[in-house]
Amino acid sequence: MTLGYSIVPESVDTIEKMFSKGILYGRLRSHTFYWDWAQEDYRNGGSKKDNRVWGIGGSIEYKLARYYGLSATTALYGSFNPDFFQMSPSDIGYLKAGKDMLSRNLVKEDGSYLFYTVGKAFLEYSNSMIDIRAGRQLFESMFTKSNDTKMIPNSFDGVTITAKIAPKTKVRAAYFTAQKLRDHENSHDVITFKNAAGESWANNDDSAVHRGLSYQAFEAAGEDTEHKLYLVDFRTTYIENMDLTLGYLQVPGVVKDFAIEAGYQMPLGESGWYMRPAFRYFLQYDDGGGKVAADTNLLGRPATPNGYAKRVADSMDSGLLNTRIDLILPDHRGFFRAAYSGVADKADIVAPWRGFPTGGYTRAMGQYNWYANTKTYMLRVFYRFEESLRGSLRYAIQDFDDRKDFVPADSRVWNLDVCYDIDEHFEVKFRTADVKADKNTPKMHTGGVKIDTSYREFRLEFNYLF
Repeated sequence: MTLGYSIVPESVDTIEKMFSKGILYGRLRSHTFYWDWAQEDYRNGGSKKDNRVWGIGGSIEYKLARYYGLSATTALYGSFNPDFFQMSPSDIGYLKAGKDMLSRNLVKEDGSYLFYTVGKAFLEYSNSMIDIRAGRQLFESMFTKSNDTKMIPNSFDGVTITAKIAPKTKVRAAYFTAQKLRDHENSHDVITFKNAAGESWANNDDSAVHRGLSYQAFEAAGEDTEHKLYLVDFRTTYIENMDLTLGYLQVPGVVKDFAIEAGYQMPLGESGWYMRPAFRYFLQYDDGGGKVAADTNLLGRPATPNGYAKRVADSMDSGLLNTRIDLILPDHRGFFRAAYSGVADKADIVAPWRGFPTGGYTRAMGQYNWYANTKTYMLRVFYRFEESLRGSLRYAIQDFDDRKDFVPADSRVWNLDVCYDIDEHFEVKFRTADVKADKNTPKMHTGGVKIDTSYREFRLEFNYLF
């Protein structure tokens, strides 16, 4: 979810009015999660244990009025877990989708289930042509997202510039010195897994982080453990019915990415239906991270000779193609979608910034399908039953490379979302997923079979804006 502003502060002519004419925004949230593994294994030392969590909280945001283009925004977010629906501190590590309801590191260190943090705090200058922000902020792009589906969004510390360079065309540039994931109190490195003490929850522990790019691995390679993230993108909708985006991202000394995405909407005669094909092509180039990761995959497990190409031993070069075609109903009441994604048989795609590489194409809720040589097929239907009630059903076939011992087994995923707007401020959402993995997939190089990752998941969300 990405929030917009339907009401913004007016422009003022004195500094005093910047504060008196500012606007306070509020949000109350409740998120309940229940995760049911098909087969638990924690009694045998495994990582699978049924888990649950309930987060209650929200955010308060204050935006100053604009004084000759100058303004500022700050937002405080918080989450609390009621006693009767908590996992004990010793079980916090078993949490899956609901881990963002709290700070696992805070529970581990202090036993506290109350979690609050500054999610936004930036100065801003803007006029009709340019917008400059400095500080902690949300940034939506092909690579980075706020991913605001839990209690607290993913944010970044740095400077961004947005410039309108032509009608319906803009260019953006970003320089980020740190990231603050949804379940962290404080910002941390943009890509380094674990900290100097070996604690994974105190640095970038995103579910999609490359665990081979750890603090210890950077130190062993004689490389810096602190990194910066640079991003530039170009987007235009100047051509009627076409949306084109070009993007570039680099974490110097680790990885750099190029991406292009385009979509085109065309009417199907006079029927009121539309067809909307789209694609996203993603290229990942090694910039030194391959040698640091020392022949490991995203999970930090041995890549070669366990099914990965030999060049992965010292290179993160890879690529990803997403394609989809939508059939849009008259009056845009909904759409039918068929989508495909395929990852090159090279390195895994590195993307710990919540801008999922397959998002909007083949990614189902809670899934990570950008391991090397993974192919995914998805069918989706979205329908707005009435103005306040809408639903989405997704079915994905995830074909992972069986030759790679340390990637998931092939799976089938159903994902249902139902959302109801009680009024213009109050939303209720129910989400569920059912994942069936091929539990008999053999490990070709190390023996045995892959872990059965089948599960069911249920989420109930309340979201009130004021």
